[in-house]
Amino acid sequence: MSTASGEPSPEVFSTLLRTHRERARLTQEELAERAGVSVRAISDIERGVARSPQRRTVTALAGHLSLSEVEVVEFLASARSARPRVVPPPPATTGAPVFSPAVVGVLPPAIDDLAGRAEELAQVRELAEAVAAGGRAGQVLVLSGPPGTGKTAVATSAAHALGELFPDGQIFLRLRGMSDGPGTPADLLHVVLRSMGVDGVRVPAEVEQRANLCRLLLRDRRALIVLDDAADEAQVRPLLVGGRRCLTLVTSRQMLVGLAGVRRAALDVLGRAAAVRLVTTIVGADRVADEPGAAAELVELCGRLPLALRIAGNRLASRPRWPIGRLVGQLRDQGRRLSALTAGDLRLRGVFDLSYRQLSERAATAFRRLALVPGADFAAGGVVALTGATPDEADDLLEELADASLLQPSAEGRYQFHDLLRVFAAECLARDEPPGVVAEAGGRLTAWLVGAATGAAGGYFRPSGAPRVPCPELADHVAAARWLEVERVNWLAALRATSARGGHEEVIALARAMHWYSEIGGTAATWHEVFSLGLESALALGDRHAEATLRNFLSWTEFTLFDRPVAAAEMARAARVAAEAVGDLREQAWSRVYLANSAPDADQAWLLDEAVDLFDRAADPLGLHLARMFRGGNRHRRGDFHGAAEEYATCVAYFAHPTGESTPVDSTLRGYLLWRSAQNLAALGSPEPALAQCAEALSLFRATTAVMGEATVLQTWGSLSRGLGDLDGARTRLAAALDLFGRMGQPLRQIETLGELAGIADETGDPDTARAHREHASGLRAALAETNCG
Repeated sequence: MSTASGEPSPEVFSTLLRTHRERARLTQEELAERAGVSVRAISDIERGVARSPQRRTVTALAGHLSLSEVEVVEFLASARSARPRVVPPPPATTGAPVFSPAVVGVLPPAIDDLAGRAEELAQVRELAEAVAAGGRAGQVLVLSGPPGTGKTAVATSAAHALGELFPDGQIFLRLRGMSDGPGTPADLLHVVLRSMGVDGVRVPAEVEQRANLCRLLLRDRRALIVLDDAADEAQVRPLLVGGRRCLTLVTSRQMLVGLAGVRRAALDVLGRAAAVRLVTTIVGADRVADEPGAAAELVELCGRLPLALRIAGNRLASRPRWPIGRLVGQLRDQGRRLSALTAGDLRLRGVFDLSYRQLSERAATAFRRLALVPGADFAAGGVVALTGATPDEADDLLEELADASLLQPSAEGRYQFHDLLRVFAAECLARDEPPGVVAEAGGRLTAWLVGAATGAAGGYFRPSGAPRVPCPELADHVAAARWLEVERVNWLAALRATSARGGHEEVIALARAMHWYSEIGGTAATWHEVFSLGLESALALGDRHAEATLRNFLSWTEFTLFDRPVAAAEMARAARVAAEAVGDLREQAWSRVYLANSAPDADQAWLLDEAVDLFDRAADPLGLHLARMFRGGNRHRRGDFHGAAEEYATCVAYFAHPTGESTPVDSTLRGYLLWRSAQNLAALGSPEPALAQCAEALSLFRATTAVMGEATVLQTWGSLSRGLGDLDGARTRLAAALDLFGRMGQPLRQIETLGELAGIADETGDPDTARAHREHASGLRAALAETNCG
C-alpha cells in the first residue's frame, strides 16, 4: 500500500515490524524487554495506531530483530516514510482554494484508550442520533468538569465516532478560554468559514456578518461542531451557528448555566476500577497483575484524573523494567515536596513535575520554552527557533514530549499544550532559566516567525515583476499558504512584538510581502492591522516611500475588505501626497488606481489614464498592465467594447510572457484577464473566441487552485453556451459553478446561477426541475433576508 505520492504508507511499516518480529520468534513482550521499549508501543505500531514512531524506538527495535544490513536500511526507511508530513496535495481538478480549508478546524487525533466514559459517550450518541433523525433541531451539549478530567478527549472521541451521522463535516475550534489569550469570536468564526471552504478574502469583516454567513452555510448541512475549552457564556454565544441538522459540543470547566436550551453532562474523576483499566491499557495487564496494590495506590496518587493517569502510565510504559511501586514511591515523595503549594491541583502538579524532571535535558528545554509560543499550537519550526535543534531533532523532541503526554498531537504534524501544562511549562521556564536566556529564546522565535512569514508571502505570492523574497523552507505556494494560515496567530503576535521593540524595517518588509497574499488569505482584521503596523513603522522612520506604499495597501483594505469607500479614498489621497513629496512615480500611480475604486465611471477614466501614464514613466510594466486591465473594465462598463478589447489583448499577451520566472499569481491574473476579455468579446458578437478564452481561463484557475475564478468562469461559460444553444454543455457548467459557489458561501451567485438553470429547464420542457431550481433560489433569498448577510 502506498500513499498518493508513491511513498510507503504507515501500514507498510506496521506489517514489516510484525513480519520481522514473528520471523525472530519473539512475542511483543520479549521484544519489548530486549529493546527497552514498552509493549504498548510495539502493539500500537503493529496495529497502525502509532503512525509516527520515534527514531530511537525504531533504532532500538531494529537492533533486536536479527536483521541484515540491507533489512536495517529498509526498516529505518519504512519508518521514516510512515511519519506524517505536511505535504501539499496535488492540484485539484475540480477546483479548491489555494490552500485546503482542512488545514484549519480539523479534529485532533482520536483517543484509542478512553476509559470510564461510556455513559457520557452514550449520552452524546443518543442526542446525535436524535438530531440526525430530525427529532431535535440544532442541539447543544455542554461537557463540564474540573481540569484534567478528559472533557476534550470525550468530545473528540465522540466526534470521530459520529462521523457517519454528520457527513458534511466535523469542525473543531480551540477557544482557549483558560489561557491568557482566549480566542475571539471574529477569529473563531473565520476558522468555521474557512473549514467550510470559504475563501479567506470572501470572509466578511464584521463579526455579525461572519456569524450570519455561518448560519446560512450550516442551515441545511449535517455537521458536528466542537467548541473546546470555553471560558464562559459570552465567549460561546456568538459561536452557536449550527443549523437544525447540526450538533454542537462545548467543553468547559464551567457548567455555562447562562446558556438556555442546552443539554449538559458533568464529568468527574474516574471511578477506581476505570482508572485502573486506563493504567492497564497503557502499561500492560501483566505489570498491573503483578502489582495490584501499587496500581491501586498509583491511581489514587493521580487523583483518578485521566490527564495525570496518562502521564504516569506513559512514564511507566517507556520504562518497561520499572516496577509500578518505584513510580508510586517517587510520587509519594513528590507529593510531600509540593505539599506547601496552594495554587493548582497538587495531584496534577506532582505528576507534571515528576515527568518533567525525567525528560532528557533537550526535551525539558523544549517543553518549557514552548510556553513562549503565543498561539494555540505549534510545529517543529518553533522548536528549532527556540532550542537550536535541527528539524529532525525537533521532530524527535516533540514526539518525546507527546509520548510523555506533556503535549497533545493536534493536526497536520502540529502539537498543543493542555492549558494546565502550558501554565506549568511557563512556571518551569521562569524557575529554571535566567531571564536573559528566556529573552534570547523568545527573540529567536519572534525573528523566525517574522522572517518565515515574510518569506512565505513574498516568495510565492507575487507576480513575476515584483521582487522575490527567498523562502527555502517551503516547497511551493501551496505549502506557503498552508504555513501562513496555520501560523497566522503566531506570526501576527511576533509582528506586534517586533513593532513594539522598534524593529521597523522588519515590520515594513513583512507588510510589503503580504500585499499579494492578502488578496487570497487571512482576514480583513489581519490585513488592517498588518498594514497599519507597517504604516506606523514607516512614519517612525520618516520613510515617505514606505508610507505611500502602506497607505495604498490600507486604501485597498478599506475599499475591498471593509466596503468603506470614503475611508479608502482618504487613505489613497494621503498616499498620493506622500508619493509626490519624494517623487515616487510608482506609488503615485497606485494612488490613482485606488482613488478610481471609489470614483464614478467618468472620473475613473481620467484617474486610470493618469495611472497608466505614471506607471509608464516609472518603467513599471507590471503596474502598467494592471492599470490597463482596470481601464479595460472601465471602458467595457461605459460601452466602449472595442477600446476594452484593445486593453485586454495587450494585457493577456503580457501575462502570457511575464518578465522573469512565471508565478501562480501571473496565471491567476491572466485567468481573470481572459475571463473579462471573454465577456467583452461576447458583447462584441464574437462568441467563439469568447468560449476559447473561457476554456483557457478555466485551465489556468484549476492549475492554480483558484476556486472563485473557476466558479466565475464556469458561470460565464455556461451562460454563453446557453445563448449559443448548447444547452447540455450550459447545464453541466452552470451546475458545477452552482456547487462551487455553494461551497464558498456565495448565495447571491448561487441565486444567479439557479436562475440560468431554471431557464434551461424551461427551454428543454422540464417544468419540475425549473420549479425546483426556483424554489432553491427562493429559499436562499429567504435565508439571506433572515440572516442579513447578503
